[in-house]
Amino acid sequence: MKIDYKNQRIEWLLAAVNAVTAAVVAGTFVLLVGFDRPFISSVVLHKVQAWALVVFILEKPIRMFNAVSISQWLRAFRIEVLLIVALVVTLLGAGRWFATEDPASLRSMAIGIYLFIELVTKGSVGLVNIMAGGRSPTRVLIMSFVGLIAAGTGLLLMPRATTGQHISVIDALFTATSATCVTGLIVQDTGSYFTPQGQMTILALIQLGGLGIVLFGAVFALIVGQAFSVRETAAMRQVLSEEGALKISGMIGFIFLFTVAIEALGAIVMWCMWPGIDGHAMSFRQQWFCSIFHSVSAFCNAGFSTFADNMTGYRGAWGTYAVMCPLIVLGGLGFGVLYNLAEIAFERIKLVAARLRQPGKSRLARVRMTLQTKIVLTASLLLIFAGMVSLVFFERYSIRPEGLKQEAAFGWHDGLFHSISARTAGFNTVDVPSMSPAGKIVLMLLMCVGGSPGSTAGGMKTVTFVMLIAVVWVTLRKRTEVEIFGRSIRLAIVSRAITLAVIYLAALVVITMTLSITERHSGFSLLDIAFEATSALGTVGLSTGITPNLSVAGKLVVILGMLVGRLGPLTLVASLTFNLRPARYNYPEEAVMVG
Repeated sequence: MKIDYKNQRIEWLLAAVNAVTAAVVAGTFVLLVGFDRPFISSVVLHKVQAWALVVFILEKPIRMFNAVSISQWLRAFRIEVLLIVALVVTLLGAGRWFATEDPASLRSMAIGIYLFIELVTKGSVGLVNIMAGGRSPTRVLIMSFVGLIAAGTGLLLMPRATTGQHISVIDALFTATSATCVTGLIVQDTGSYFTPQGQMTILALIQLGGLGIVLFGAVFALIVGQAFSVRETAAMRQVLSEEGALKISGMIGFIFLFTVAIEALGAIVMWCMWPGIDGHAMSFRQQWFCSIFHSVSAFCNAGFSTFADNMTGYRGAWGTYAVMCPLIVLGGLGFGVLYNLAEIAFERIKLVAARLRQPGKSRLARVRMTLQTKIVLTASLLLIFAGMVSLVFFERYSIRPEGLKQEAAFGWHDGLFHSISARTAGFNTVDVPSMSPAGKIVLMLLMCVGGSPGSTAGGMKTVTFVMLIAVVWVTLRKRTEVEIFGRSIRLAIVSRAITLAVIYLAALVVITMTLSITERHSGFSLLDIAFEATSALGTVGLSTGITPNLSVAGKLVVILGMLVGRLGPLTLVASLTFNLRPARYNYPEEAVMVG
C-alpha cells in the first residue's frame, strides 16, 4: 500500500537508519548463532540489540505523524503495532505476572524474536518495492537468488555449521547454490558433515529457493498488512508468470498455504516410515527433523537427503513410493495448475452441496480446466509411464560394460520412482553409477524435459516439450496452426517454446564441453560428464558419483549451470534484452530450402 508522507526527506532518513540498523542486527545474530566464542561478548551483542530495538520502535510514531493520513498508516501497519504491544506486555510482565524464575531470558528471547520479525518484514516489503521500482523484475529475481546464495554461503562457513573440518569456500558456495537452486548435487555428505544448524540452513535455502525469495517477500508483506499497489501487482504477475485476471494476492496466499499444508502432511505421514530400517536408528527429535527435511526437499524437488546413501536404504519402504512420489509430482506440476485444480475441486463441492440442499435443480460448473492444466497433466502422466517402461526395459536388456553389475534386479517400482524423480527431484533408490549406459541416457532425457512451468522443478519444462512435439505433428499433417486439445496456440508462444529449447540445449552443450576441458585429467568418461551437466542444468541432483571429485573450475561451472537452470535460460536472456525495443519494420519474404 502506497503511504503518502508530509516530509519525504524524513522518510528517506528513516529508511537509511533502518537499513543500517537492520544490517547491525543481522550481524549480531550471525555472531551469536554462528560462533561458539564470538570475538564480541554476548553481553555487548545483546546491548546492541536493545539499542536497535529502541530505534525500530521510535521509528513507528515518527512515521505515523509524518503520514498525510494517520488512519491510513494505522491500517497499513496494524500488525506491526500489535507486535509492539505484545513486546511491551512481555517486557513489563516478565518477572511480575509470569516467568518469575528467569525473566531476563524471556526478555532477551522476546527482543530477539521481535528483531527477527522486523528484519524479515522490512526485507520483504523492501524487496516487493524494488520489484515495482520500474526496473526489470527478472533482474531483481536474479539478484535475489544471487543474494540468497551469498547469504547461504556465509552461514555455511560459520564454525557451528559443520561437525569437524572447516568447510572450504568453494564447497560452501557449491552447497548453498545447490540448495537454493533446489538441485541436490552435493560435495559433502549432508547428514554427517553438517551439524543440525548447518542442515537447518540448507533446509531454509531449499524452501526459500524452491518457492522463490520474492514470493516469500510478498507473503510476509501481505501478512503484515501491506496491500499491493498496481505496479507491485504487475511486477508479481511477471514473476509468477500469471497473466490472467486472477487476484494476485489470492494466488500468493494459495501458494504459501498449499505448500505449508502439503509439506506438513508429508512430514506427518513420513514420520512412520523411518523406524525399522537397519543402520538408520533415530531419536524422536531426529525422526521428526528427518521427516520435515525430506518432505520439504521432496515437494521443492531438491533431492537433498540426510542419508549418505540418499534413499537406497529405503528402496523397499512403502513411504518412499506412497509419500515421496506424490510430493515430487505435486511440486513439479506448477502452482498455476494446482490453483486451477483446487478451483475445480471447490466448485464441484459447492455444486454437490447445492444439489443436496435443492434436489432436482441442476447447475453448471463455472470453473473449467484450463489448457495449461490439460497439457501439464497429460504430459506428466505420459512421461512418467514412458520413463518407467524405458528404464525397466533398458536396465534389464541393454548392453552393460564388463565389470558393471547391477546390485539387485531393477523392478517396476524402481522404474516408477526414478521416472518421477529424474525429471525434477533427484532422489534415488538405486545406485546410479551401477546403472547401464542406456539407463543413464534415459535419465538424461527425462532430466532435460524436467517439470512444468511455474513449479519448483527445472528442465526445459513439459509445456515446452509438448509444443515441440505439436510443431512436428502439425508440420507432418500440413496444418498452418499449432492445435492442442481443440485450441490454437499463438505463434508468439510457439516461438518462445522453440527459443527456450534451443537456448537450453545450447547451454547444455556448452556446460558439457567446458567440463570436458576442466576435468580432462580426472579420468571421467564423457557420459559421466554429460550426465553431471544435464543434472546441474535441469536442477535434478542425480549423479554418477563424480561431484565431490570435480576440480575447483569444474565446481564453478556446475554452480553456474545450476543457477542458469533454476532461473531459466529464457529469464536470463529476457533480463539482458529488457531495454531492447521491438523492430517496427519487416523485410521482404523469400523462400529457402529446408531438409
